[in-house]
Amino acid sequence: MTQTTPESSVPEPQRYADLTLAEPLRRAVAEMGYETMTPIQAQAIPVVLQGRDVMGAAQTGTGKTAAFSLPLLQRMLKHENSSTSPARHPVRALVLLPTRELADQVAQQVKLYAKYTNLRSAVVFGGMDMKPQTLELKKGVEVLVATPGRLLDHIEAKTAVLNQVEYVVLDEADRMLDIGFLPDLQRILSYLPKQRTTLLFSATFSPEIKRLASSYLQDPVTIEVARSNATASTVEQHFYSVGDDDKRHALHQILRQRGMKQAFVFVNSKLGCARLARSLEREGLKTTALHGDKSQDERLKALDAFKKGEVDLLVCTDVAARGLDIKDVPAVFNFDIPFNAEDYVHRIGRTGRAGASGLAVSFVSGKDARLVADIEKLIKTKIELEAVEFDEDTPDIRKQGRINDGRRLYEQSEERGERRERRSAPRDYARPAPTPKDPFFDKPYEAPVAEAAPAWEPTAKPASRLSANIKPKRKVAALFKSNEPTA
Repeated sequence: MTQTTPESSVPEPQRYADLTLAEPLRRAVAEMGYETMTPIQAQAIPVVLQGRDVMGAAQTGTGKTAAFSLPLLQRMLKHENSSTSPARHPVRALVLLPTRELADQVAQQVKLYAKYTNLRSAVVFGGMDMKPQTLELKKGVEVLVATPGRLLDHIEAKTAVLNQVEYVVLDEADRMLDIGFLPDLQRILSYLPKQRTTLLFSATFSPEIKRLASSYLQDPVTIEVARSNATASTVEQHFYSVGDDDKRHALHQILRQRGMKQAFVFVNSKLGCARLARSLEREGLKTTALHGDKSQDERLKALDAFKKGEVDLLVCTDVAARGLDIKDVPAVFNFDIPFNAEDYVHRIGRTGRAGASGLAVSFVSGKDARLVADIEKLIKTKIELEAVEFDEDTPDIRKQGRINDGRRLYEQSEERGERRERRSAPRDYARPAPTPKDPFFDKPYEAPVAEAAPAWEPTAKPASRLSANIKPKRKVAALFKSNEPTA
């Protein structure tokens, strides 16, 4: 029977000092500045320490990584050893995530938590060469963080052996199902021992997630610390009615009025992402793009530059909408309204994280009425469209002749060229006589009486005595003449 922890019974935030963590973990947590637990951590950590299966739902940015990593590391300390033999370090905990960036982020967090232990961890994801990952796996790791596709590659190559896994974590499970990873998840779980602890964490509890949990979790404790599909109360949300041609103008004005240093800017397509990033860069904003067509190295460099503050705007598709934990990002702009209403919740979850305040701005054009209605229905909040009043001292991007204004530039250049040509041309310039019309093209179409066979079609060949299944020998030109007499 599933045990449910309702929101009303969420205990008051507890301190990490009150947990019975081992000294190496306690030391690492203190170094990272953790003092007070978030609601999902306060409820999930004690349950996982008991070895129970967990089905956890919480708003994005509430600390789900620590909620499952710390108790799993605590339970695996009994296997800790300093041996250099790979056989003494089998995979005991498997963490599956939907995207490469999220997998890399979780792996970094796990390494920090296990800093003062002898537990090893590794991460494998696509877009990178398998050889370095294979070498790391052959050394032996206790905690393996992976994306489903690349993990299956290692399983088939027999470089990842999962027959001693004791703990499985499905993080951002709803996103994995959206991407289409369900068959991959089923294959991976078939390689694992049936006696294991399974933890499923998701931002939302859809019917598909509940079916997945009923198939692979045993008597799970359901922890739901926030209303399903709710947006964080610390995020200030605004929907502005803006035409497509005025969106960049509005973006510049809001950034200037609010004095913002950094922000996410979400668009719906890879091509639109690249074009918008290039436009904003030419308009004086330090901008980088992040989308699925970027190589993994380019994606990691873009994220690193944004985290270091070297980039003002991260223009991205929904590949960055889930799980990325970048602290102190003040705002998220929905340059395009997302096609899927649930993606709106995840997008604006990139700001206002861990109790901080944030701003979510969405630009709504005339074609977005249905998408806005879907968001309104999902978050159960009435959305009021606001008008944008442009300041007189705000430069109008459309009048600067930059990118996305190609037709105006083309027409202006045509006019300048015509004026220049008129000034330079002599008055008595003789124009060439018009080409006479061919009367053939003025005749109405008349169908031919009998259509003759096209010249390129071969004529019918006499029936051959050979079977249709026997291919005739190909004729090859002889290099030398035969000396045999002919009849």
